[in-house]
Amino acid sequence: MKESIKAAWEQRPLTLILFCGLFFRLIAVIFSKGYGMHDDHFLIIEPAAAWLDGYNYTHHWLPNTDVQRPDGFTLFYSGINYIVLLLCRLCGLDDPQGKMYIIRFLNALWSLLVIVYGYKIAERYAGMKVARQVGMILALLWFMPMFAVRNLVEVVCMPALLIATYYLTDKGKKDKIITYLWIGFWCGIAFNLRFQSALFIAGVGLIVLFRKNWKGFLMFAIAGIATVLAVQLVADELIWGQPFAELSAYIKYNVTHANDVITGGWYNYVLLLGGLLIPPVSLFILFGYARSWKKYPELFWPAFLFFFFHSIFPNKQERFILPVVPVIIVLGCIGWNEYVTQSDFWQKRARLLKICWTFFWVLNLIALPVISLTYSKRSRVESMCYLSKQKDLQNVMEENTNENDAIQVPIFYINKWDVDVINVTKKISIANAYYRYTKDFSKSMYPNYVIFFGKKNIEARVDSFKKVYPDAELKTVIHPSFIDQVMEFLNPVNKNENAYIYKFNPGNAIAPSPKDTLSSGH
Repeated sequence: MKESIKAAWEQRPLTLILFCGLFFRLIAVIFSKGYGMHDDHFLIIEPAAAWLDGYNYTHHWLPNTDVQRPDGFTLFYSGINYIVLLLCRLCGLDDPQGKMYIIRFLNALWSLLVIVYGYKIAERYAGMKVARQVGMILALLWFMPMFAVRNLVEVVCMPALLIATYYLTDKGKKDKIITYLWIGFWCGIAFNLRFQSALFIAGVGLIVLFRKNWKGFLMFAIAGIATVLAVQLVADELIWGQPFAELSAYIKYNVTHANDVITGGWYNYVLLLGGLLIPPVSLFILFGYARSWKKYPELFWPAFLFFFFHSIFPNKQERFILPVVPVIIVLGCIGWNEYVTQSDFWQKRARLLKICWTFFWVLNLIALPVISLTYSKRSRVESMCYLSKQKDLQNVMEENTNENDAIQVPIFYINKWDVDVINVTKKISIANAYYRYTKDFSKSMYPNYVIFFGKKNIEARVDSFKKVYPDAELKTVIHPSFIDQVMEFLNPVNKNENAYIYKFNPGNAIAPSPKDTLSSGH
């Protein structure tokens, strides 16, 4: 067995690397349920599933005919998931978790192209040894398998950018028209998946221009624009009746809300990559990338333009930088290995270098299985799965009086869209909710389940709730996953709460005093 692995490593390294990458991605497919961030569920899965059921989704997207308001997100990837969900329905698969197994599996297969083309680019420039290093990092970097199965467009666009880069670096075919048609096509796909890919694509276009290949640039532009128009223009004309409606809304939103979320200094993403890629190896990779700007412009500049813009733009959510991480890894490893072969310092300290890389792989391989097994937003997803099994479910009340705003729960997992979620927060007390919604619901449709999110003040909050609904009975408690708890510990912004699900009979409610509506919370 050992000899066969060694032979494969020497003769067919890419096959072995792909096997390793697929193995951990399949683990993530099976065990890494839920969603990592708001966008990879509520902007992708939830709208696609709602369209399939003909439901008027809250984002005012299809099939809403009453309010015409593009939200500024490309519909391409949501549309792909719509087709996948439709095929699941035609095959008789109705369970939401079952559908997500299929979607995660398809994402896992698609993500393997990052490994394939990252390896090929590195082999083209630096030979098999560096290519194997690059391939293993792209296959087994601690967060890659888990992210690979998510529905984040920042990750889903990675293969398209790597394929375009592969054709861009093919110097043997740089004068062939078909090469630039492929570059333009894959750049167009990347843009359709993630609008901000335009920054990387602009860098690709500049490289073609600097080569003074006017015909190639024309073919690149034609193929790219045609690919974009085939999706964006047609979709926006059919849905909104105006060209580039989503793109225009996207630009307007980001300009208007640039300072609304996570902001920071220009160095934020440098520090982020320094941590994600595990120091001191992360420093080697960043150094190798930075020193190669002149020798490998076709690898350096597209990623640099993308990275530079996001570094100076106020909104610095961590996921925004993900599309160019594979390119940085590829060029970083190429540049670092070239530097080491030329450096007397490192030639004399080969043992120290080996220790650094050993530390990287040991720490990485400790984190890899843990992260690949993580169930993100477990309490929110499992709460909805629990409610989906309650045949007497009418509607749901969400009590989160620890916060000003309610948690958006993933209705997709209830498997029906006619469930209303009534929110009780610091701004809307139990009494407020009682008087506000009693008139809107018949007794047969008034909420009869309530979810308390968060264990803070839980006893006082339940007591306050029971003053209005005295027969409320605890049915189950759903805990967040271990990683959810760790993420909240590291950064309290990552709210990952216990979920306490109670059942109550709205017909037995005790009407609160109207003066109680003047106060909020518990």
